[in-house]
Amino acid sequence: MRRLVLTSLLMVSLAGCSTISNTWNAWFGDDKNKPAALETLSGPATGRVVWSSKGDSIGFPLSIATPGDRFVVASSDGSVRALSAADGRELWRGDAGNKLSAGVGSDGRFAAVVNRDNELVVLDKGRVAWKKALPTPVVAAPLVAGERVFTLTLDRQVVAFDALDGRKIWELKRPGEPLTLAKAGVLMAYKDTLVVGQGPRLAGVDPLRGQLRWEASVATPRGTNEVERLADLVGPAVRQGDLICARAFQSSVGCVNAERGSSLWNRLVGGANGIGADDQVVVAGDAVDRLSAWKLANGDLAWSADQFQRRKLSAPVLLNKQVLIGDGEGYVHLLDRDSGKTRSRLPTDGSAIVTLALVGDTALVATKSGGLFAIKAE
Repeated sequence: MRRLVLTSLLMVSLAGCSTISNTWNAWFGDDKNKPAALETLSGPATGRVVWSSKGDSIGFPLSIATPGDRFVVASSDGSVRALSAADGRELWRGDAGNKLSAGVGSDGRFAAVVNRDNELVVLDKGRVAWKKALPTPVVAAPLVAGERVFTLTLDRQVVAFDALDGRKIWELKRPGEPLTLAKAGVLMAYKDTLVVGQGPRLAGVDPLRGQLRWEASVATPRGTNEVERLADLVGPAVRQGDLICARAFQSSVGCVNAERGSSLWNRLVGGANGIGADDQVVVAGDAVDRLSAWKLANGDLAWSADQFQRRKLSAPVLLNKQVLIGDGEGYVHLLDRDSGKTRSRLPTDGSAIVTLALVGDTALVATKSGGLFAIKAE
């Protein structure tokens, strides 16, 4: 309870600071905090929108599940849809019966969301199969894998359910941090291991029994008080082969070897959004939206780019040797992966880009107003 209260107080405090700052800027102006102007681009387009769709607005930490050849998306009103990655055709649709507080996880058949009553709702090809109350609040999308549904709560408990009937299989409670961040954390699969963000560490867990297999740090918290030492891992994390890379809130970006359960490298950098990666580099923005790319193998800096400062960037994805990243005005920017130079940009519906997800050679962009835009990078 103390942890949850402190989390709430922290988020209220941060929200209050943001409100005061925004009000001051609106009244008196602050040129230093204005978003960077868009560059003048003259080269050919390096990406195109191949289909689009409209849904309800997004009011929770959205994730897009990408099982096989489809995107599974959820809207704030509780609707859940599976869309063909190739053409946007709706494969099935369901309704969780209430507004949502967390995004969707899916294996293609089962889809899992969390509603504002803190219930885990599981749909089987669009039909509600079962619901279960969760012990503490959840903002991270559930993970569906191996006919199990895994949830990560705000106080970093992990609970596993049978996907078929909702039976609770196990729960993992570990000594937690004094404060936790009210932001979607890390919950993903690596081979036969469940990988979970626990404070500044990645933990490998046996998905059948809920027992800890290994633990590796992405960050070393520093500071004189609990707020300064807050370094929770935030999603999305990315996997490349045996490596899993993630961001620790306002602390660092780093990679872990999930086969050995050991830290590989980390680099000090602020920021609160997830990261993107391919087989060559890891890309992330910092607190003022300056982008950096580090070599995946050893963490050496590959490049940095400051043309998008204060443009309220999303987490990036990497596709066909380009970095795709959205901004607060609804633009998707396509950057050269090897240099960080902007190659082209694509408009969407004018509302902020909330998230991007990949299936094969297609990136799906979701906007705050509910727009979905499938992009191919060329």
